[in-house]
Amino acid sequence: MNAAIIFAIAGWAGATLVMIAAVVLAVVAARNNTPLLGAVAVVPVALGLLAHAFGLAVAAPNPILLSLFGIAVFALGVVAGSPLTLFVIRMVEKAPAREGLHGGIVTTAAPKREVLRGGAAIGYLERLAFIGCVAIGHVEGVAILIAIKGLGRFSDLTSPEAQERFILGTLVSLIWAGACAALIVLQ
Repeated sequence: MNAAIIFAIAGWAGATLVMIAAVVLAVVAARNNTPLLGAVAVVPVALGLLAHAFGLAVAAPNPILLSLFGIAVFALGVVAGSPLTLFVIRMVEKAPAREGLHGGIVTTAAPKREVLRGGAAIGYLERLAFIGCVAIGHVEGVAILIAIKGLGRFSDLTSPEAQERFILGTLVSLIWAGACAALIVLQ
């Protein structure tokens, strides 16, 4: 084996381990409600995309490493989206929304009604479907996904707080899923 192949194998194995470590951090962040820890997941994905943008990416030396890397990025895209979205929402909210008993928020417009319930679970499914559609080459599925989400949440969007959180959360989640999907496809 020559040095270039050894370097490529070590690099891909290392990148895969970094992605797996980021998945673990994202899971811990989601379970412990520490979104800053989950935001760290942006770093390896951003570095991977920058490597491609500047032509520094090295071709995978074998399909097994490529597949493991893709699976790790897929998992990271699904799992890290929730703490990352929560991190961004907390950064921009002037006054944090009061959280309800069922995972939604209680707004000033409807103080007795909890809206946007199940947002975290919907986010996981949204990112899973988004990355899956892009990875298999059916990007038109993303448009269907966005339409379903918008129509399904329409009745909850009666207050400015709910509208802001819905739009911001959806955009952060979709941009994150898109970045992870791009990294998978570029490999």
